[in-house]
Amino acid sequence: MTIINHYITELQQTLDLISHQHIQQAIDWLHNARINGRKIFIMGNGGSASTASHFVCDLAKNTRRDDLPPFRVIGLADNMALLSAYGNDEGYENVFAQQLLSLAQPKDIVIAISTSGNSPNVVNAVNVAQELQMRSIGFTGFTGGQLANMVDLDLRVPSNCIEQVEDIHVMLEHLICKALREYQPLTSQPISTKQMSVALETEWN
Repeated sequence: MTIINHYITELQQTLDLISHQHIQQAIDWLHNARINGRKIFIMGNGGSASTASHFVCDLAKNTRRDDLPPFRVIGLADNMALLSAYGNDEGYENVFAQQLLSLAQPKDIVIAISTSGNSPNVVNAVNVAQELQMRSIGFTGFTGGQLANMVDLDLRVPSNCIEQVEDIHVMLEHLICKALREYQPLTSQPISTKQMSVALETEWN
């Protein structure tokens, strides 16, 4: 089998192992946050920082609808001046946590992208998120690392190939954003934005 066939076959097999229930839960939580004006923070390092920025772009722009408010989404890896300031003064392991301390509120959501699940600055930020009573969603790979047991919801890509983990993380963010753009409440009766907000806020609590 060629490297091309092997890579594509492994990618397909890994996709089949990802929990559809967890994906749907992430979609529901993000829709809830949208309706209730919660902020979404997304972070990662290296290739995962690129995925985080991509996610911020898609969530902000590609989910827009006339009948729903826009997402309030912030990329924690996007401001190089701020990252270098916190890294220089507080240590690189705190560059994301310090931003959450400044900007986040209870019931906001943080999306932590780390293929290993062990990036110190991501782990520290999730600890802060817990202290701030935020919700946390992990995009992890391999065995999930520390994040798997920390986040409220772990979207794990069970592969030991870092390239394939990153491939699928991008696919997941595309899937989630498309689902949010087309989101419909699970009811056959029309429902107002206010009614939806009350129902989702009840589920959140």
